[in-house]
Amino acid sequence: MTTVKTLLALPGLRLRLRAGTGLLDRSVSRIYVTELPDPGRYVSAGELVLSGLLWWRGPGDSEAFVAALAKAGAAALAASGADSDGIPGDLVEACTRHGIPLLEVPADLSFSVVTERVVLALAAAGEGARKRLLSAATDDASVETLLERGRAEIGLPCWVVPATAPGDLVRRFVAAGGRAVEADDVSLRPVGGRNAVPWLLAIGGALTAAQAEIAEELAGLIGLARTRTDEVRAVTDRVLEPLLAALDEGGDPHAALTATGLRGDLRVVVARTEGTASARAILTELLPDALVGPAGELTWAIAEDNGEWPEDWTAATSASLAGVESLLPCRRVLIGISDRTPVSMLRGAKQVARYALAVAAERPGTIEVVPGGEIGMHRLLLAGAPDALRAALRQRVLGPLLTYDAEQGTDLVHTLRVFLECSGSPTRAARALHVHVNTLRYRIGRASELLGADLTEFTEQLDVYLALSAGS
Repeated sequence: MTTVKTLLALPGLRLRLRAGTGLLDRSVSRIYVTELPDPGRYVSAGELVLSGLLWWRGPGDSEAFVAALAKAGAAALAASGADSDGIPGDLVEACTRHGIPLLEVPADLSFSVVTERVVLALAAAGEGARKRLLSAATDDASVETLLERGRAEIGLPCWVVPATAPGDLVRRFVAAGGRAVEADDVSLRPVGGRNAVPWLLAIGGALTAAQAEIAEELAGLIGLARTRTDEVRAVTDRVLEPLLAALDEGGDPHAALTATGLRGDLRVVVARTEGTASARAILTELLPDALVGPAGELTWAIAEDNGEWPEDWTAATSASLAGVESLLPCRRVLIGISDRTPVSMLRGAKQVARYALAVAAERPGTIEVVPGGEIGMHRLLLAGAPDALRAALRQRVLGPLLTYDAEQGTDLVHTLRVFLECSGSPTRAARALHVHVNTLRYRIGRASELLGADLTEFTEQLDVYLALSAGS
């Protein structure tokens, strides 16, 4: 079990106890980073809360913050006074009053180091595979460090290839069903761990029996290192949760956005998987530099786009996921992407991404990635209207035509849609419907009579087309 006392003793962190001397036996389950003035709804019991005190502006600000931690059952608060000229006195008093141990983080120590060391300490208290990783690794047991060891011990180049990377190695790996591949030029091993998007360990040459044993060990350790990295990222990504909540609830997202560190223009990405809840794992693999929200029915990500977003991202992502479709743990992967948007329009971008996802769900493929830019403006606007309103507007505009088709067994509605989608050209519409142009003109004339509309006028064409689209 990891306790507050355990954290104080971690080498290299130099944490200093400022309040809560008699509370050091509290168990710590996780770590959560926040700069919100009232983080209570996002803190869970037993968490170590890490904060740079960006929410603190003056005496009195600490009371609400610490009271929220106490109500949520936080194990302790680790705070850095680098941006507040030291730990404020009212914070020490509030922690003492509410029974929250307060650990001061040295001003020269980055939060990423604190997070990684705490996650390692939590892992050390576990059993099984995590203990194996810690016993085999140094303090910097990164994938890069493990690969360096592998090169030295095996005597051949070693590198990791994500299964979403294009190229012959991935094709060989998929052809082998995700199992080991032995060849003169390269040997491939699946990296351990239950990850939605697998990795493979590539070694530059054929292996002897002894080298193969080392390779299996190395692949397992890399899998554990990947798991640790994913856990650290999950902690970091939690700063996105308040922003997503603010966008959904119509509140002011400014404070939550500031805490995320996102700058410039942004893109919103949303994913859903069918069969297993693996959308978050897939998005973290596809968007290594984005913030990714928690796993759920939908998983959201927000990424910076300051002109460097790949133009072929949609096609490349579709191709890479399709290439490893047989290795994915889900039946379908559906992704919607917003346009590049300024921060002020982020709420609208989230809605665009959500509708792009709905369009992806309507398509038949196993892998469907839809950018908002592919969807017509009228469809996006209609998507924001409630279902009941769209149905009412459709009936108001098209009611007589719908009734006529039902009674006569005709399909003037379809004829009218094709006519309008052909820019009102009788010749093009007749060709598309495989009828004579005079037949087409008769049908459009009959539709005009039923609707009481002049279908040669643009504004009336627009109303009718929106009504047609409201039912699709």
